[in-house]
Amino acid sequence: MPALLDLQLAHLVLAVHLGVIVFNVAGLIVVPLGAWRRWRWVRGCVWRAAHLLSMAVVAAQAALGRACFLTLWQSALMQDAGQRGYTAGLIQTWIDHLIFWNLPLALFTVIYLAVGAYTLALWWWVPPRCRRVRAQPSSKANAASSTSGQSP
Repeated sequence: MPALLDLQLAHLVLAVHLGVIVFNVAGLIVVPLGAWRRWRWVRGCVWRAAHLLSMAVVAAQAALGRACFLTLWQSALMQDAGQRGYTAGLIQTWIDHLIFWNLPLALFTVIYLAVGAYTLALWWWVPPRCRRVRAQPSSKANAASSTSGQSP
């Protein structure tokens, strides 16, 4: 793959990574705030399940002592593009600095597990409203119930 394409893909992975981070952090703030403000949409089942799953992946990776797969993917693409260090534009450089902190992995593991536990607790504190699909009675049962009680 040409180096320019690898670099562009690395930038795309960085943008996706930033989007996931914003989604995760926003969910941690918006769910309790929305419950307090009585916003019905914060109990939406699909986005709450997506948030819980996303945070579970982050916590599981941390518990296993692994870096985020998006980080690894971006790094591999940048290396394939021949990049070392920050030679990108200002905005991307600052986004990288905001996302990638040079701290011990154990600290991130504790933080991610605590945030994962908080996300799971939000599931019970602010339970989502998931619609349950009711079993539809069969046509025979409907016909029997409509004729029951009638004398022949």
